[in-house]
Amino acid sequence: MSTTPLPGIGVQYDLTTREHRHLSVIAHRDGTRTVNVYRTDDPDACAQSLHLTGAETTSLIDALMPSHHSPNLLHTTDLGLVAERIELSVHSYWNGRLLGETRMRTETGASIVAVLRRAEARPSPAPDFRLAGGDTLIVIGTREGVDAAASILGRE
Repeated sequence: MSTTPLPGIGVQYDLTTREHRHLSVIAHRDGTRTVNVYRTDDPDACAQSLHLTGAETTSLIDALMPSHHSPNLLHTTDLGLVAERIELSVHSYWNGRLLGETRMRTETGASIVAVLRRAEARPSPAPDFRLAGGDTLIVIGTREGVDAAASILGRE
């Protein structure tokens, strides 16, 4: 794997597989990713390019890595609780709605303990906190509760 800084854009990661296939991932500064697959007959010619949102990138990472290595997983205790980052899509049903409207704790048993918005953290958001697309919510609960919370927050 090699990395190449792309000033003003992000970083490009290049990988050649054991089958001599050339892949690259461009990690854009805005959190999106571009995955490129190059032609086998001309490794400098791109055969396929996919642009992924931050949420799509997270889903792909989760699919490629075992859940205990998930980049969203913050901590697991002996009590069976996990804390996870869940990004709220700009297309989410909850974009612009109040946190209390989600009925998160009542419906899932999981708690939203903080919201990360741009470079700012909002700890212990109150029920009247207005959610916005692009927010990253820190959710704590059982694995089942956090999964249910992710499902609710993913509603479009």
